[in-house]
Amino acid sequence: MAPRTPGATRCGASPGGSWRRGPTPPSPGTRKAPCSCGLRPTRPPDNAGPGGCTALGLLWFRYHNLCAQRLAREHPQWGDEELFQHARKRVIATYQNIALYEWLPSFLQKTPPKYAGYRPFLDPSISPEFLAASEQFFSTLVPPGIYMRNASCHFQEVIHSNSSTSRALRVCNSYWSRKHPNLQRAEDVDALLLGMASQIAEREDHVVVEDVLDFWPGPLKFSRTDYLAGCLQRGRDLGLPSYTKARAALGLAPVTRWQDINPALSQNNHNVLEATAALYNQDLSRLELLPGGLLESHGDPGPLFSTIVLDQFVRLRDGDRYWFENTRNGLFTEEEIAEIRNTSLWDVLVAVTRMNPSALQPNVFFWHTGDPCPQPRQLSTEGLPACAPSIVRDYFEGSGFGFGVTIGALCCFPLVSLLSAWIVARLRRRNFKRLQGQDRQSIMSEKLVGGVEALEWQGHKEPSRPVLVHLQPGQICVVDGRLSVLRTIQLRPPQQVNLILSGNRGRRALLLKIPKEYDLVLLFNVEEERQVLVDNLRAALKESGLRFQEWELREQELMRAAVTREQRSHLLETFFRHLFSQVLDIDQADAGTLPLDSSQKVREALTCELSRAEFAESLGLKPQDMFVESMFSLADKDGNGYLSFREFLDILVVFMKGSPEEKSRLMFRMYDFDGNGLISKDEFIRMLRSFIEISNNCLSKDQLTEVVESMFRESGFQDKEELTWEDFHFMLRDHDSELRFTQLCVKGVEVPEVIKDLCRRASYISQEKICNADVEWTAQRLKCPMDTDPPQEIRRRFGKKVTSFQPLLFTEAHREKFQRSRRHQTLQQFKRFIENYRRHIGCVAVFYAIAGGLFLERAYYYAYQAHHTGITDTTRVGIILSRGTAASISFMFSYILLTMCRNLITFLRETFLHRYVPFDAAVDFHRLIASTAIILTVLHSAGHVVNVYLFSISPLSVLSCLFPGLFHDDGSEFPQKYYWWFFQTVPGLTGVLLLLVLAIMYVFASHHFRRHSFRGFWLTHHLYTLLYVLLIIHGSFGLIQLPRFHIFFLVPALIYVGDKLVSLSRKKVEISVVKAELLPSGVTHLQFQRPQGFEYKSGQWVRIACLALGTTEYHPFTLTSAPHEDTLSLHIRAAGPWTTRLREIYSPPTGDGCAKYPKLYLDGPFGEGHQEWHKFEVSVLVGGGIGVTPFASILKDLVFKSSVSCHVFCKKIYFIWVTRTQRQFEWLADIIREVEENDCQDLVSVHIYITQLAEKFDLRTTMLYICERHFQKVLNRSLFTGLRSVTHFGRPPFEPFFKSLQEVHPQVRKIGVFSCGPPGMTKNVEKACQLINKQDRTHFSHHYENF
Repeated sequence: MAPRTPGATRCGASPGGSWRRGPTPPSPGTRKAPCSCGLRPTRPPDNAGPGGCTALGLLWFRYHNLCAQRLAREHPQWGDEELFQHARKRVIATYQNIALYEWLPSFLQKTPPKYAGYRPFLDPSISPEFLAASEQFFSTLVPPGIYMRNASCHFQEVIHSNSSTSRALRVCNSYWSRKHPNLQRAEDVDALLLGMASQIAEREDHVVVEDVLDFWPGPLKFSRTDYLAGCLQRGRDLGLPSYTKARAALGLAPVTRWQDINPALSQNNHNVLEATAALYNQDLSRLELLPGGLLESHGDPGPLFSTIVLDQFVRLRDGDRYWFENTRNGLFTEEEIAEIRNTSLWDVLVAVTRMNPSALQPNVFFWHTGDPCPQPRQLSTEGLPACAPSIVRDYFEGSGFGFGVTIGALCCFPLVSLLSAWIVARLRRRNFKRLQGQDRQSIMSEKLVGGVEALEWQGHKEPSRPVLVHLQPGQICVVDGRLSVLRTIQLRPPQQVNLILSGNRGRRALLLKIPKEYDLVLLFNVEEERQVLVDNLRAALKESGLRFQEWELREQELMRAAVTREQRSHLLETFFRHLFSQVLDIDQADAGTLPLDSSQKVREALTCELSRAEFAESLGLKPQDMFVESMFSLADKDGNGYLSFREFLDILVVFMKGSPEEKSRLMFRMYDFDGNGLISKDEFIRMLRSFIEISNNCLSKDQLTEVVESMFRESGFQDKEELTWEDFHFMLRDHDSELRFTQLCVKGVEVPEVIKDLCRRASYISQEKICNADVEWTAQRLKCPMDTDPPQEIRRRFGKKVTSFQPLLFTEAHREKFQRSRRHQTLQQFKRFIENYRRHIGCVAVFYAIAGGLFLERAYYYAYQAHHTGITDTTRVGIILSRGTAASISFMFSYILLTMCRNLITFLRETFLHRYVPFDAAVDFHRLIASTAIILTVLHSAGHVVNVYLFSISPLSVLSCLFPGLFHDDGSEFPQKYYWWFFQTVPGLTGVLLLLVLAIMYVFASHHFRRHSFRGFWLTHHLYTLLYVLLIIHGSFGLIQLPRFHIFFLVPALIYVGDKLVSLSRKKVEISVVKAELLPSGVTHLQFQRPQGFEYKSGQWVRIACLALGTTEYHPFTLTSAPHEDTLSLHIRAAGPWTTRLREIYSPPTGDGCAKYPKLYLDGPFGEGHQEWHKFEVSVLVGGGIGVTPFASILKDLVFKSSVSCHVFCKKIYFIWVTRTQRQFEWLADIIREVEENDCQDLVSVHIYITQLAEKFDLRTTMLYICERHFQKVLNRSLFTGLRSVTHFGRPPFEPFFKSLQEVHPQVRKIGVFSCGPPGMTKNVEKACQLINKQDRTHFSHHYENF
């Protein structure tokens, strides 16, 4: 560093300080920094210490107050605002004058051109060259320190925080000194200003002190940066031209050699130029603007920087219409302008400080020889304290483990909630089973008195289970803790039983080996318990006349010798696999031949024999069923009580490959119990009863007798008491095709698909025999009869009383549509999908567009527009993620309330809005919003975890800037720990509580736990009030931004509260129960008073609470009464603890007293999709299980309206009742019977499906089908239900049914499908509707409700 020549030394050292936000605003006037501060381009950090810029800021504050006082004396009538604005105007003008007409000439050594007036078309903006290059040149003027002196020219010693002294303030150490001991009084500021006036600046050259190079304050955590390196990179970011191009653009002489940049520097210090040239590979055209401008400066700014700086200042002056010399703006008069032009910085310093004017040179920017108070010497780093190096402080030290544990604990909230829900569900299920099994357990315990407790060993891979062994005459019964029979072992001569006992390990094991059964291994606690069972077993075997052997083995050898159930199942699996391979691959004559290359295991499997229990299990039946006894007795030719491979094969071949005659002969032999070659009526009845066992003995003895008599009479055998086989086969003559494909369904063995396809009877359109044109080759192969007569069956089943039917052909145009390419078909399917779900898609799109827009708005704001807050410099990803998700969560958790406004939805579905909003999907939309909100909540929490971590490692000075209302910078720099953010702040603590509440609500609201513990779901879901309270508190603290949750929450909350008030106005009205009836299948029928003004539609539902079970727990049920009835009725199935207790409460009294039923609270009615049935010309109602309740109301409503000649748009209803057995809901059969009696216009067609029966091609189902058709034909009612409705077996084929409706109702363009029942059934209906809707034909609109 070289001093200026003594004749004219430039003064005004650049201080190392910077402006601070808060109490000290930036200097007045233009946005340029004060001249002596080096025009620093970057925004100074908030923790910058005191320095020259701070002193100059205070200087201009004082001058502002001085001007204001003078104006107040001159204009006593002015107010505070007028005084402030006029003083501000004067200060700005003075600053403009000093900067342009006093400092700039001293810096450039040239005078700017004379002001010619305002030029409106001149661009006054800051050029990138000036911003990123020329401004940085001022950093070469910065000395390493600043002198302080008083008015008597005494340069005072500077005291440091460690009590040491130095001759000047060190620039690099003043950046972080907020409370410098040398700047405590106003006189200290004066001393700093006087010191700067006397101190000589550094030379304008390429040399920069280390205070700027390596210790420049960076933003926030980057406390040490390289000022010039940052400026160089900034110039690259701005795309500044190179040094040579900039000179050419400004009209300067071109430079072609490195030595021509600065000839003086080339002579004195040529190493600098050589090193710079080496960095740019000797290519002068690549030299950047900033280093080139620094290299050409030597004592004064070079030509390039001088030109750029002068151009910039002139444009700022001439392009500013508020420039103080512009007389046209009316700011100042000519006299005032002249006065301002005559004001210098010396005048300002003298006016606002308490100094003697003689202690300051006239031109404060230069010190000439003879001027007062020369500096002691040119300031260098010698004798100054060293720059404080950066200190790395790990604020997170020791917090990593605790932070991880805290995050892990938060992640465990769902697991804890899941465990709690599982415990609650288990307890509720145990209580429910205890309620259901009390009677059964008491009965079973009476039968099984005297059993022996033990542990059954099931194998090395299976856990042992506690059992109770009970010895009965002729058998051993093994039951579990619930007294359910696990296994029954038959004891019949001439079996030989082996009894093996363990001789070691406490002599507690017992192995019972019975031929052709898997072994029974029992473990006892002590030998005495085993001995009790052994003694009883010996006595039982002797009593049964069985031979037995007894010996001892070591316990390990005993278990190795045991044949476990798993081993037996593998053996039987091989047995059945080879059995069916024999049947499907060989003819009947060769059925018994075994392959020659069979392995030993295969031979062992094929030589084993099935017990009756294993045979019954293979058929999916119980061993005591009559059908099992008859079939087993017929197949067991040797009468040893077991079926060999050959015996099973002989009978299976008949069913798989036999002709109808062979199958009917086999059945004839099965039920010829006395073996006389004839079947009597009693034997025929027993045969039917064995078939009907699979439907829970649904027919009485009288009904069976009536069926048999009708079948005999139909076949012309009314005078016969016994039938020969020919007579029996003749009776089945009309069902030859059914018998052809009748099989014996073995559990776990798939029937060939070709047979399944051929055996599916069309239950609606036609009773196809087997074959059609598409399967002609299969029919020929199987010799299928081609006689079909579907037309009459079509019309009869659909209630059309016609004798012929000609199916309508599609037009040629429709056929062409189906012949289009795959791309056209896909496009057509997409169009139909959009058409079917356009309301759903529209609502979801609008909702998520709003939520996504809110997320993007907040994310964009914090990513690009929130730099002034400083928050994004500390945490960027975390703040963007947390604030964006917070906006979406606020919107979702607010408007999710609207999906639960049941009264509002019920009202709106009757308005025009139902054409645009799918109100039926309100609950599904509620779940969708909730699922999305919980995902966003997890992301929101993850964002805050990042924020907490970054805040925990940020200095206190940074936090006090980000959160001024929460932190105060006391100089310690240590931030708060992570746990303070989580548990000691309102947002943190409420956030943790919100996660806990959400975990509880979401887990208990899941489908599984809602079914097992509805009360748990009901109670936990009422935590929503606490949820919204916490949400309001969580956002109201406003750490980062102002609260916004109320903007979204207010309107939905008011609507929801209003809807709740409507429900509360109804809930507290006690309603008397008129009639209570306990129906079969656990159904409770309640009939209660209809409140005054209670209007509802068929298909709607209500919520009830029983006063005897609590007034707060409401359960939803569909009304089964019709709107025209005077009372309301419900049919409630006991499927849980609440409904089971309800059934007990409404049980009829045991005494003679009059029944007094508990009263109810009623809330509703509420609408759902089923009430839309009347808006379709053709409607299909599909009910499964207790899901038939809404359709009971609809059927009664339709028949009533038609009977009173009320106009109904719906012209036809098809009701499909899917039930395991018709006894399950006999009350519905009564309603259907009433509908059939009153249905004079043939509006309703009912089809009943009994799913408990086996597949259609099973032997038992085939015979039941034959009997049903006989009964239907003769008496015009179903054998099982007593209704005129058609009864089918198995699950309904929805897709063929919907296709048949297209044929029967070709003129109807839209058919409504309404289903209610188990999710599996409604999914099948939805799938069938989607498949049909892919075609460009009749559209099926599906509305469903699951339970």
